[in-house]
Amino acid sequence: MSKRALLGACTWLFGDLTLTEITRRLRGLGFDGVELMGNLDTTRAAEAAQIVLDHGLAVLSVTPADWHGGRLVDLAHPDPAVRAESVGYYGRLLEFAAELGQRQQSTGVQPIVGCHGHVGRVRAIGTPAEERAAFVEAVRQVAERARSMGLHLVLEVLNRYEAHLNCTAAETVQFVAEVGSDAVGILLDAYHMNIEEADPAAAIRLANGRLWLYHVADSNRQGIGRGHTDFSAQLAALAEVRFAGPVIMECTAPGPDPFSAIKDAGSVTWLETYLKESAVWLRARL
Repeated sequence: MSKRALLGACTWLFGDLTLTEITRRLRGLGFDGVELMGNLDTTRAAEAAQIVLDHGLAVLSVTPADWHGGRLVDLAHPDPAVRAESVGYYGRLLEFAAELGQRQQSTGVQPIVGCHGHVGRVRAIGTPAEERAAFVEAVRQVAERARSMGLHLVLEVLNRYEAHLNCTAAETVQFVAEVGSDAVGILLDAYHMNIEEADPAAAIRLANGRLWLYHVADSNRQGIGRGHTDFSAQLAALAEVRFAGPVIMECTAPGPDPFSAIKDAGSVTWLETYLKESAVWLRARL
């Protein structure tokens, strides 16, 4: 990493807190920006951009929702109607990201748009091969729209307990090659790699120039240093491949239910502790 990396955190980590409250807290913790949830039913780009800018931050990336307008978002679903609806959602998500970028031109940051299968669907409904082929074709459609808008799309590599396609860097590198678009890159997450990769640093090297976004949480999905992940090795690999994208924290408070970031009255305090510790550690090394 040849320049100071932008450091952000996912807004979903804070549960039902307002974006105003989230950005206030992240600014106080020394972050540069946010990864914004793509809840297009409730979030408007103009309002979100203004709130983030008012707190001296930027929207660094946008992550997709699993439901939109009460309908499933699943680009790999065997039902063509579901896939078509999902491609339509991603089209609107790209428009959302483009407007965010326009409204925060003063920051010089154009948000990266995340893409993945439906979180929680861990097996094929049809056959894995058919769903993978459908996923490739759907992502091609989204990628063409992203390319025409000058936006970058990243395929997020999720672990097997959250997804059934693209669970490793090797699988995703091949998938991106098949999509065949220069608008598509890869998002690697230290937590997911801890589960799926024999050598996360090697996975980073394999993704190489296609690695455009990096998510951070320790092996137990807490802050850096509270698990067993070798982050020094991963940062060395990031430097080796000249990674220049944002670094996004995605740790959660301790306790059950991994899909609910805020679990009790003490969760926000724990979360802020993890974020502060991690920001200090990363700032000293990025």
